[in-house]
Amino acid sequence: VQLQASGGGLVQAGGSLRLSCAASGRTLSMYLMGWFRQAPGKEREFVATVTRSGGTRYEDSVEDRFTISRDNAKNTIYLQIDNLKAEDTAVYYCAADPSRRIKTGGYSYWGQGTQVTVSS
Repeated sequence: VQLQASGGGLVQAGGSLRLSCAASGRTLSMYLMGWFRQAPGKEREFVATVTRSGGTRYEDSVEDRFTISRDNAKNTIYLQIDNLKAEDTAVYYCAADPSRRIKTGGYSYWGQGTQVTVSS
């Protein structure tokens, strides 16, 4: 499966963004999907995941501001980010895994990142 992330940009603190991740090659409904991010000078970290059936899990610090969703008909997942903060500045990556259970790491397939920059 090939993944293409988009939707990043430069946003003022307090604003919102919706990131998209479109898949090709295979149907997304077969995969656990996740979003990760990597800030400058830091390791890549888990942000959110959505299971085949729509169950979700978030990293604790973003749970009240981030919403992950999937549209299997469009073969796309989304990450809605509200009330953006400077610390959300990072490259955001989407990923897919054939696992039937929630995972917060070790995904099999990765897209290229999309840059999110939050100005304060």
